[in-house]
Amino acid sequence: MQIHHVSLIVADTGRALAFYRDLLGLPQAERPDLGFHGAWLAVGDRQIHLLELPNPDAVTGRPEHGGRDRHLALVCDDLDALIARFEAAGIRYTRSRSGRPAIFCRDPDGNAIELIAAGRR
Repeated sequence: MQIHHVSLIVADTGRALAFYRDLLGLPQAERPDLGFHGAWLAVGDRQIHLLELPNPDAVTGRPEHGGRDRHLALVCDDLDALIARFEAAGIRYTRSRSGRPAIFCRDPDGNAIELIAAGRR
């Protein structure tokens, strides 16, 4: 088995795209009309599906460090450049507590994301 895609619930597709597409640099992929707003993003030959739907989960009261919450982990080519973009944009992040070069952040909807330096999985 392989992972095909991960779906994340978002409150505003445009705001989520500003994070995933514009800040993280993930290319937007074709998406069929599903009767609700959303977007698909390419992650190599896999995808992230952003679903603009009512969120049944609490978005407050989550652990500050995303490594202690359910999260999506992505490998990035230049972690230092991404950290610089986060700092310029005011995006909060915490470093991995495992000692490897990785950070955790939250998207605008509170979804936890781990970003791992390429070659250091």
